[in-house]
Amino acid sequence: MTCEPALLQKAQYLLSAHHPRDWVEDTGAEVAFAGRSNVGKSSAINAITNRKALARTSKTPGRTQQIIFFELNADFRLVDLPGYGFAKVPVPLQQHWEKTIQRYLQERESLKALILPIDSRRAPTPLDLQMLAWCAAAALPVHVLLTKCDKLGRQKQLQSMHGAQRALADMPLVTVQLFSATQPTGISEARQRIVDLLSQPSTRLDP
Repeated sequence: MTCEPALLQKAQYLLSAHHPRDWVEDTGAEVAFAGRSNVGKSSAINAITNRKALARTSKTPGRTQQIIFFELNADFRLVDLPGYGFAKVPVPLQQHWEKTIQRYLQERESLKALILPIDSRRAPTPLDLQMLAWCAAAALPVHVLLTKCDKLGRQKQLQSMHGAQRALADMPLVTVQLFSATQPTGISEARQRIVDLLSQPSTRLDP
């Protein structure tokens, strides 16, 4: 199966699932987006798919409370995972998210890679590093989007990029790029990386 960048702009909402039993059938190929609340994950999805309201954006962190599946065609999907970190939600729900996301990352056979937005002005948080560790354990490729880079000057952008590359240098399946949904910056690069990941043979380890 080969995916093309133009296919990302055909993304359509498929379903939302609170429990694994409600997930889309585990066939084909999908790439998932995960990230700290308020890091620009939904804006990144909308920019990459060229759809203004495909993923819900909000000034209130934690609005995505389910795993949301978007269909590109019968073979390919994008997936929006619940934001983590600063979401003001009950602890039991946060614990449910954590268990569900970990299970999804480690067991989902159709999952080809994770897209991880990280604020370009900040270092990866402990929760970001935990997410990366889960992916490393499953030999799952990760592409990091250094979001909101339009808020930095060119020199600071390069410093952010080089800093992230150094911080993640010991993770061979991790790639990094600068990204802004509003300027825009890096959208074509992100699209190409996603379709490459969707089209590649699986690197996953058996759970």
